[in-house]
Amino acid sequence: MSGAGYDVVVDVDEEGDLGHTDLQEDLEFHSSNFNTDTSGSSRKIPGASPGLPPPATAGGGSSKRFLWTLSFYAQFFDVDTSSVLSRCWAALYPRANFLDVLEGNPDLYGPIWIATTVVFILFLGGTISKYLAETGEGHFVYDFKLLSGAAGLIYGYTLVIPIVLFLALKYFGSESANLLECWALYGYSNLIWIPVALISWSPISILNYVFVGVGFGLSVAFLLRNLYPVLSATDRQTSKILLILVVILHAVLAIFIKVTFFAPVRKVQDPKDGESARLF
Repeated sequence: MSGAGYDVVVDVDEEGDLGHTDLQEDLEFHSSNFNTDTSGSSRKIPGASPGLPPPATAGGGSSKRFLWTLSFYAQFFDVDTSSVLSRCWAALYPRANFLDVLEGNPDLYGPIWIATTVVFILFLGGTISKYLAETGEGHFVYDFKLLSGAAGLIYGYTLVIPIVLFLALKYFGSESANLLECWALYGYSNLIWIPVALISWSPISILNYVFVGVGFGLSVAFLLRNLYPVLSATDRQTSKILLILVVILHAVLAIFIKVTFFAPVRKVQDPKDGESARLF
């Protein structure tokens, strides 16, 4: 019945007194032309009077998102599993610019889970490495400082370095810098540390150096390939300095990973003084 209306015709007595009118018998209903617009100058709205603004609807509200609303943060996780997997594959086997793979929809879902996975695998690999180094020296004690150290290192690097890079690009006049894209780029670049951490717990230190070195080379190449178009938006000298800083900071991350988690410490007896010495 939406949009339909009726005119009510009431017959009154000759004196015009409604009090003497029997409404049950004198009411007549006719089809209403109340919403008919003969001029065609305004849009017909069911249930509204001509000339009045349309009723407010839920979909007609403001699209602004505020920091204290869930919708503000939900937009950073608007991605499905297949998209995350394709981005992970593009990070491990880059064939195109990763920013093109993001298709204007960078996410934080993948980077957060990748960083969390790296943290736990670094803890696991570091624990295995320490266990192998201390085999036969009594009861083994888990070092949960490795877990907090891994969390501080990976989360801190992935969160802070993109912010610093973004602010530097803005300071030097880059209009293409995007903080969310920087976070996504650094977050997906951490993916290479998962296989590295899985194989770098060997007691053979030189192998660990090789594995971490390969991980560093692949991840820094991924960063440079995708950051260069953004960094080149600044002047030539500035872009070179920023590229060098990206490499140095990433090298520091790789060194910390190697020394903190995959540098087995062995205790041997010193024949001179009988005290225990620590060897890497």
